[in-house]
This record gives sequence, C-alpha cells and structure tokens, in this order.
Amino acid sequence: MPPRSPRPADSLDDDDYPAYTMGRAAAMLGTTPAFLRALGEMRLITPLRSEGGHRRYSRYQLRIAARAREFVDRGTKIEDACRIVILEDQLEEAQRINAEHRAASKSGTP
Repeated sequence: MPPRSPRPADSLDDDDYPAYTMGRAAAMLGTTPAFLRALGEMRLITPLRSEGGHRRYSRYQLRIAARAREFVDRGTKIEDACRIVILEDQLEEAQRINAEHRAASKSGTP
C-alpha cells in the first residue's frame, strides 16, 4: 500500500503553507502589492512561487509583513522597518537560546 498523502485539511493549520496570492495578501494587510514586493526585495520575506510563477504567501509571512507595516505606518522608512523586524527576531532567538543554556546549566546538563 502506498504511503498516505497528507490530508488537504492538514495544510489549513500549517503557518508556512503558501495559501495567499499577492492580491489577497495585500488586501488582508490593507496595503498594496508593491509593498509586498518591496519586502521581498529587502529579503524580509521570500514568497514561494506557484507553478505559474505567481507569488504565494503564508500566514507566517503575513504576520512578519504586518509587523513591518506597523513601523511604516508610524513613519519609519520601509528599509528601516525591515531591519528593525529582523533585529527583533534575532534578539528574540538569542534570548531563547540564552534561556535554554541557563536552564541546562542549572540542571547540570551540558
């Protein structure tokens, strides 16, 4: 018997599934496709491409784009907004790693 393929409903819960077209993503964020293209050019998000070459965005990518948009809406240049979001994510990851190391040190495991 061949391996079971994932159920179609499984992708509905997947934050990384590229479910949204550029137009739909822009509408959800209340912005323009040009804004999303700019985020891609600055490598804040990298949308996947459909077989036809169209950009497709995941929920995770839309959350990142929404964070950048909040900065832009407050007057931050888009380039700076992207850098801030990247730095915030790097800081969060570093803090998580430090917390894991502290927890491991306290428990005596290397």
